Amino acid sequence: MQTEKWTDYEIIASGDGEKLERWGSVILLRPDPQAIWRAPFDMSKFPKLNARYVRSSSGGGAWQVLSPFPQEWQIAYSDVKFLIKPMGFKHTGLFPEQAVNWDTMREAVIRRGGRPKILNLFGYTGGASVALAKIGARVTHVDAAKNMVDRCKQNATISGCPEDGIRYIVDDCNKFVAREIKRGNFYDGILMDPPSYGRGPNGETWKLEDNVCALVEQTAKVLSDNPLFFLINSYTTGLQPTVMENILKISLPQGNVKAYEVTLPTSDRGIKLPCGCSALWQEGV
Repeated sequence: MQTEKWTDYEIIASGDGEKLERWGSVILLRPDPQAIWRAPFDMSKFPKLNARYVRSSSGGGAWQVLSPFPQEWQIAYSDVKFLIKPMGFKHTGLFPEQAVNWDTMREAVIRRGGRPKILNLFGYTGGASVALAKIGARVTHVDAAKNMVDRCKQNATISGCPEDGIRYIVDDCNKFVAREIKRGNFYDGILMDPPSYGRGPNGETWKLEDNVCALVEQTAKVLSDNPLFFLINSYTTGLQPTVMENILKISLPQGNVKAYEVTLPTSDRGIKLPCGCSALWQEGV
């Protein structure tokens, strides 16, 4: 599954563990472990390259500025806008491949009509939250990182989302869901993009493969009686689409489930760049 609708984003070329991208008018070169094929040319010498993320031998890395560009800038997708900024660990503040999932969820909301309630867990900078709020959904956006939630607010503002379109929550997603169960709050649509690996507030280790089943089962308890969708995305290579499909089939009410690899088209040699996978549950579709 991939979207062909981006005009402000483009993968110019890929290979040798990197991808050359255009974000609006800014050209960035970033690592990509999936791009193991040979690059068509030396991408580090691309004439318009603005910055490159270079990994260090000790782990991590840093941005190497090659030609001037704004500290942050905007790009648009359809009727929504996002702020882009080179950040730590090669991030830019947006995962453009997720646009295919935004479109799928927006179609479900439009079919339903009204203002359905949507829960976005591990919401990051709010790509999905903004896309859904823009068409009238009432979104609860949850992320443990305050700076990411603040960025979601900025994206919602520049996109012209309704003021009551997004409820912003800085919290641990598991704890938030547990409280919502106790409060009896329900949602018509749920999406989540949990991290592959992390540590909790008390140093406990989080591995998605070990926790995803319990996470989905717990979160399913806040689905409304007339739900639209339950979508989970993963960048964990060990979680194949069929595994995620099975988890949704087991954990959710009877419905239709499909799982798929998420990719981005490139302008180079017709290559599709793999970007993780998603599984989508919908009732009666």
